Amino acid sequence: MRIVRAIKRAIKATIPPLFFLALSGYFIWNTLNGDHGLRSFHAQKKLLVEAQTSQQNAISEQNAWSRRLQGLKENSLEADLLDERSRTMLNTAQDNEIVVPYAANDHLY
Repeated sequence: MRIVRAIKRAIKATIPPLFFLALSGYFIWNTLNGDHGLRSFHAQKKLLVEAQTSQQNAISEQNAWSRRLQGLKENSLEADLLDERSRTMLNTAQDNEIVVPYAANDHLY
């Protein structure tokens, strides 16, 4: 009888600490690995940095395109420069023009 009582007393003495130890383990695990845990937090921070980088790249590209569009407005185009540039890009010339050849690595533009 005494052995049974000793066993019951030992069980009653160990169950509450084991329960709180398991509960603490559960909370610690969720703090590290849960949906809102530290690993998830670091993954979200990494995604945020990537998104901000992509946003900055998009803004800089948008600014470059807006500068190009401003250069294409009617009052900002010079006909001589446009003609010269288009002839250079298309590699064409008129009959009365003098063509000065450049070496392959000495591009005008």
